[in-house]
Amino acid sequence: MSDASPPPMLVVASDEGDSPPGLTPETSPLPFTVAWDPAGVEAALPDVEIVFLWTMRSPAFDALRHLWPSAKRLRWVHSCSAGVERLLFSELVESDVVLTNSRGVYDLPMAEYAVALMLAAAKGLPETLARQREHEWKFRYTETLVGKRLVVVGPGSIGRTVAAYAGSLGMSTSAVGRSARGADDHFDEVAGPDDLPDALAEADYVVITVPLTDDTRGMIDAKAMAAMKPTARLINLARGAVVDQDALVDALRDGRIAGAGLDVFAEEPLDPSNPLWDMPNVIVSPHISGDTDTSEQHGVDLFLDNLRRWLAGEPLRNVVDKRLGFVTGS
Repeated sequence: MSDASPPPMLVVASDEGDSPPGLTPETSPLPFTVAWDPAGVEAALPDVEIVFLWTMRSPAFDALRHLWPSAKRLRWVHSCSAGVERLLFSELVESDVVLTNSRGVYDLPMAEYAVALMLAAAKGLPETLARQREHEWKFRYTETLVGKRLVVVGPGSIGRTVAAYAGSLGMSTSAVGRSARGADDHFDEVAGPDDLPDALAEADYVVITVPLTDDTRGMIDAKAMAAMKPTARLINLARGAVVDQDALVDALRDGRIAGAGLDVFAEEPLDPSNPLWDMPNVIVSPHISGDTDTSEQHGVDLFLDNLRRWLAGEPLRNVVDKRLGFVTGS
């Protein structure tokens, strides 16, 4: 009979036999067990002090909420995602358990994706591909991004990186944040939430990168879209619930805005019968804007750095303010 203590760390993976890249018994300073379904989490949770939620696609990602009473020894939860709204259940929020996220891992991939969607719209790539499939040769003019106005809703680390990329393409940039403030290295100005309609009225492109909180849920509603130019395009890389999806369908169908690039939706997967799939002025993608061939490894590197900090008693990176729902500060 073994006298070994249970591993103090639980890694929640996506499938049986799966494991985060670069996380091995040799690279981890603590022993760990891997679970990929709720039953595995239930078996391990009473003994662990640390939970690393490696992928949002795991069927066990939400098990922590349901199994919370058994998490007697838990002290720290690290999320693979930057958005943590699925973890902000009252028991965790009210507890002393530290919550960290993967802020910073997705800044560059998501900024590239935002620019790709803006360029696709400006250059008419969906129409080009459609005409290619029909073997149809037809001249047309396209647009340029130079001189266009980008409004970023959510000037956090992702939003600032989007603005930097857009600025390098000759776009002017402003933002809407939690409070108004002056210009900085990334934005001509940052408006507060009360000035959202005025900010949107100036936009040629709107890129949404806010966390999903009580304040941001549904903030891009019919009123907000009514403030936009009929030539403006909306890009949502944040969470689907930030946008009133029914109002968006109406605005697109009626030509009140020119188009949309959507990587997130109110319910995922997006229902095959949803009209957004078939709108010629919409690009639909399956929540992949932050996922690249290197992002998983970068996420594991961040966690391992935090794990070493934890064991050394040093401040952790990306500590979430559980009442606000995101990491504060720079």
